[in-house]
Amino acid sequence: MASVDSSPSAWPCAALRDADLARRTTLRVGGQAEWLLEPATPEEFQDAWRAARERGFVPRLLGGGANLVVDDGVLPGVVIATDRMRRIFRPFPEVSGEEALNSETPRGEMVQRDPAEDPRLVCWAGATMPALLRSARELGYSGLEGIVGVPGQVGGGVAMNAGGKWGDMWDCIELVRVGNDDGSFVDIARADADPLYRNANLGGRPVIGAVLRFDPQPKLLIQERMSEYLLHKRTVQPVTEWSAGCVFKNPDPEISDGRSAGRLVDEVGGKELSRGAAIVSPLHGNFIVNTGQATATDVFTLMEDLHDLVAQKTGIDLVFEVKRWRAQDVLTAPTS
Repeated sequence: MASVDSSPSAWPCAALRDADLARRTTLRVGGQAEWLLEPATPEEFQDAWRAARERGFVPRLLGGGANLVVDDGVLPGVVIATDRMRRIFRPFPEVSGEEALNSETPRGEMVQRDPAEDPRLVCWAGATMPALLRSARELGYSGLEGIVGVPGQVGGGVAMNAGGKWGDMWDCIELVRVGNDDGSFVDIARADADPLYRNANLGGRPVIGAVLRFDPQPKLLIQERMSEYLLHKRTVQPVTEWSAGCVFKNPDPEISDGRSAGRLVDEVGGKELSRGAAIVSPLHGNFIVNTGQATATDVFTLMEDLHDLVAQKTGIDLVFEVKRWRAQDVLTAPTS
């Protein structure tokens, strides 16, 4: 097994050893990362990625901690967190997508310029989804109201094509910058991408940043839609509780007779299941909630219970949407 230098100063950015991961996830379960690296810029991210690879590890990427269950105990290797990469800015007018990622409009000019002239925003991977929506609303930019209430960060939202029945993240994407195994960056235009349902189809490459293009509309209309969508979500999903979001992807409607994953869990009695302090949400069968002291083992077991119950009673093999980081899955790479 590869070894990791024990000195924080050996890393090219802020580094923590045995860092708690539970508080960095929306489910609030899990143990520690052997090493947690916290780059503040895309350049630091690149250096951190290369440093981890040079030590023989494929880094795990931690965004806002949504859509993720981290195992109990110590997770070997390196985790790179994008929390500090939170920049959201307007680009220079009408520059290309690649140039937009590198060119922030000076604040004075940004205040004077009509936002509708170039309705785009540039986001680094660590920008939070709520912050992106607030920025878009304040500028009169429409297109992402349907993802209101979705937690996490832009990087994860882009990578998994976050969304719901009112729209998806990639509806507004103009260009995405991703990282290759060797740490180099590559830009992918929307016309060259093929995003799928809950999968941007980026080959597992980390998202570094994105350029989003919106439709200018009155701020009041945007706010009204966001309020309407959020009110509906709060009546049918446990948006204020500790969860990792939807456990399963919705199956092919032709296979499930149009039934969603949540409905299937409900129909087979899955809402009655629990493991320790992990329970299936009474509001929505496709959410597992941590009621206070759940462990990752509780959650992993309950996920498998739900999967097996649906398979046994309906013959449908649900696919997990939630990512699972297990301590035994050490991601190693050849050292250079």
